[in-house]
Amino acid sequence: MRGIRVLRQNLSENLVGTARCAVLDAAARHPYSKLIYSAARQSGLTDAEAQEVVQETVITVAKNIGKLKYDPAIGSFKGWLLQITRWRIADQFRKREPGNAKRPRSADDRATATIERVPDSQNVDLDAVWEAEWKENLFEAAIARVKKQIEPKQFQIFDCYVRKEWPAQKVAARLRVNVGQVYLARHRVGGLLKKEIRALEKMQSHASL
Repeated sequence: MRGIRVLRQNLSENLVGTARCAVLDAAARHPYSKLIYSAARQSGLTDAEAQEVVQETVITVAKNIGKLKYDPAIGSFKGWLLQITRWRIADQFRKREPGNAKRPRSADDRATATIERVPDSQNVDLDAVWEAEWKENLFEAAIARVKKQIEPKQFQIFDCYVRKEWPAQKVAARLRVNVGQVYLARHRVGGLLKKEIRALEKMQSHASL
């Protein structure tokens, strides 16, 4: 009997561990995971705490995005996601305080959070951090979409000339193309990027609650 109980316990622990790994993997692959993680880290959290913020934020969004209504105080999906992230960051700082309850905030909780709980040495303007990271996240998403539309060589030319800021002559020599092709790649890929960024911004604005 004892052997059966131990086996059941081991199976239960394995199932819990597997489920947790699945959740963590899904959170890591979420399109906004990098954005959430970066905001959490810059707020003063450790890597493990930031990972938990990502996980809990993704879970909260999944549970509530379909049923929440538009709130003028929050506005867009961008603002709503920031607010959820603030609450989850605050939860992590609360967990550091001995004797405090570890109850996570609900999605419609309007209590003040985060920055007031960040140590003075880590006093961060989370709104500014979020804005910068949001733009970076948007740009990287646009890059990923553009890569699917063009030849790898053309993107490589653009990457070296525009992102790495190599002189056109150096790009041409290294990649064995002429300077005209460098300028053409910059024009074409740059135009596609602008188009994709506008499309992503439009999609996000339609995600308003």
